[in-house]
Amino acid sequence: MGLPTVFISAYAKAPQNTPMYENNKQIGIMLEIHKQNHIIVNVDSTFITDLAKDYIKRLIVGTDFSKDISPLLKDIENDCIIQSQTALIVALKVVHQKYHDNFLQKKE
Repeated sequence: MGLPTVFISAYAKAPQNTPMYENNKQIGIMLEIHKQNHIIVNVDSTFITDLAKDYIKRLIVGTDFSKDISPLLKDIENDCIIQSQTALIVALKVVHQKYHDNFLQKKE
């Protein structure tokens, strides 16, 4: 029967000379998305601190991944002033495209 959600992830290269780069070399973003309404219900990431993970989660949860994510990316640009901001945006763009390619297009 399965779960009512899908699990999907993507990665992007972390900026050099940061703890994230030294530990992982990349940033990972993992999303749990409801199959029926495409709303992100849970988020995890490879950020090192709990505060960063929690902040990113609160920014992303509730986003409709069947739609354009430009508003989410703009929120990250304006409100998430971190060295790995660009890598986070790249990972989100990759996971968004991956979701469309592997889930939404199969339904059309």
